[in-house]
Amino acid sequence: CRSDDFTVALETVTAWAWGPLSFLTFLAFLRHHPARYILQLIVSLGQLYGDILYFATEARVGWIHSDPRPLYFWGYFVAINGVWVLVPGLLLLDACHQLATAQRSHDRPRHKSH
Repeated sequence: CRSDDFTVALETVTAWAWGPLSFLTFLAFLRHHPARYILQLIVSLGQLYGDILYFATEARVGWIHSDPRPLYFWGYFVAINGVWVLVPGLLLLDACHQLATAQRSHDRPRHKSH
């Protein structure tokens, strides 16, 4: 059995970077740390990038690693793997919204009290 170099490299980054960063993000949310949405944005973007590379690589080689039966392909390969695109996508949008809201609040002119 020969390992796929791309998958090994991608999963190494997942295990050593995204895993610990996900845990730090979780802790940041528990502690209401100011960097929590920045961490959420970074982890979500990294996950989406890996997902795009995974799907693009598979499409480029003609879906050879997927069972061609429609139920398996659409149910397992697309739908189940799609969760790994949907959830980080929603979390990325949430992080952007939270950060934009905070920035708008920060940018509002301050009124001086007399």
